[in-house]
Amino acid sequence: MKKKKTVQTEEFKETAIRLALAGDKSTAEVARELGLPMWKLYGWVQSWRKRHGQGDGKASTAAEQLAKLQKENRQLKEENEILKKAAA
Repeated sequence: MKKKKTVQTEEFKETAIRLALAGDKSTAEVARELGLPMWKLYGWVQSWRKRHGQGDGKASTAAEQLAKLQKENRQLKEENEILKKAAA
């Protein structure tokens, strides 16, 4: 048996995108709450960003930016320790 394809209205899509971009919750959380597959909401958000000139649609969220900066910070600390040991 095939699953019945559900079609969301444009108003529903716009509301979902607005909630995802608000930043109060992650896109995954918004998708879960709305009963959508995460990939679908990510696609809508990416398309919206492309249409509205906000980068290439892959703009990172605050959480992604934080994780990236924490990783970079760890790496710099490790490099700093190595340089301290080499100088001693």
